[in-house]
Amino acid sequence: MTTAAAGGADEAPPADTQARGGTSVPAPRKPGSGQPPTRKVPSRKSVTGTRRVIAALFLLPALVLLGALVVYPIVYSVYRSFFDQAGTGFAGLDNYKALFSDDTIRTAIKNNAIWVVLAPTVSTVLGLIFAVLTERIRWGTAFKLIVFMPMAISMLAAGIIFRLVYDQAPERGVANAVWVGVHDTFSESAGFPKAHPLPVHPLKAAGGGSFVTKVPVRAGQPVQLPLVGVLPAKMPSDAKPARAPATVNDGKITGTAWLDFTQGGGGKPNVIDPKELGLKGIKVEAVKDGKVVASATAGADGTFTLPAAADGAELRLPASNFKEPYNGVDWLGPTLVTPGIIGSYVWMWAGFAMVLIAAGLAGLPRELLEAARVDGANEWQVFRRITVPMLAPVLAVVLVTLMINVLKVFDLVFIIAPGSSQDDANVLALQLYRSSFGTDADLGIGSAIAVLLLLLVVPVMLFNIRRIRKEGRR
Repeated sequence: MTTAAAGGADEAPPADTQARGGTSVPAPRKPGSGQPPTRKVPSRKSVTGTRRVIAALFLLPALVLLGALVVYPIVYSVYRSFFDQAGTGFAGLDNYKALFSDDTIRTAIKNNAIWVVLAPTVSTVLGLIFAVLTERIRWGTAFKLIVFMPMAISMLAAGIIFRLVYDQAPERGVANAVWVGVHDTFSESAGFPKAHPLPVHPLKAAGGGSFVTKVPVRAGQPVQLPLVGVLPAKMPSDAKPARAPATVNDGKITGTAWLDFTQGGGGKPNVIDPKELGLKGIKVEAVKDGKVVASATAGADGTFTLPAAADGAELRLPASNFKEPYNGVDWLGPTLVTPGIIGSYVWMWAGFAMVLIAAGLAGLPRELLEAARVDGANEWQVFRRITVPMLAPVLAVVLVTLMINVLKVFDLVFIIAPGSSQDDANVLALQLYRSSFGTDADLGIGSAIAVLLLLLVVPVMLFNIRRIRKEGRR
């Protein structure tokens, strides 16, 4: 008893205390004991269990960077947009009024609207089509890889590629080479643009770009139709040396159409020299009283034969022989430059849309699709009423991402659009660059454009945040 009383360290805690967490916390008093219950209040902690001060210290570097790289530029841009070009005079809303009164900036706003509507929609639709179709083909993975490969190319490189693709000259621009090839397949093309006779030749101008013989032709008298002004590069590759036609006695009209020019000199006018080539493919018409009574096409050596009905007629080389050849479409002209650049953007980003949609497609419940097919739905009905509605969240992600990306497109427009069409292809990001840099830089206008871009992005971001929250509550 004495030892227990003396050992303070070994004394048992009073009956009115309880050990909690290594500390003695007074237990609640019974009612009527006269002393209120006392408890130790724990320090406040965050949701993760970390003390708020420690959490704030860890977040401080990130907050400093966020403020320096995001918040400060936004605030300063808004502030600077209310000042004039020099930055010393308060301009009020004048810079914002200029956005909607300046023709160049209004064109940029209009083009941005076209971009936001067309580019994400076309990219998403193509991505959806590619993702659905490649599910059922044997080489689907290889096809997806090919479609996705442009994503590995920078905007700068893609711009250079499509600047060449859209080149006006068919021998350099792939787009015009294909277009001209298709056109020439269904429409006859001219063979000898800018060809014409010399004054000493037996031909004269007949109006409308055609040429006729100075005197009517007669059977048994070979007709000469010499021309000059055809570049050697424009001559048919299979043209042969010109020769005089064979003599015939059946009343037919024969003749030769040739290039009356000898490279290196030495040739004589109206004489078929050995080095002169026939105008293969040139069309010859026999005209009597303003009506065409016969026609023929010259062979590789330039010779042609007309029936006896041409006797006494004038021979005419119609204007179709000399019109300028079809040179394709001016893809980078004022009319088509914006759709052309959007096409290059779709080429790059359709693969991105396809990969995301294919990932969502892989997660669809197959039993639901099979059940619809068993119930009699065809593939189009399954696609329209089941696949697309179930892919709606993924499609929304793709559309929102591409819309945000499109609002700040700059590289493609700057590189692809030539100087003569850059105003017609202008977008807000490009106008922001042009207004903010250079000798005529107006940082007030540039800051106003930056604020406008921010305001255009905010609704899309709010929609995206709302969608993410909605998805999280499911």
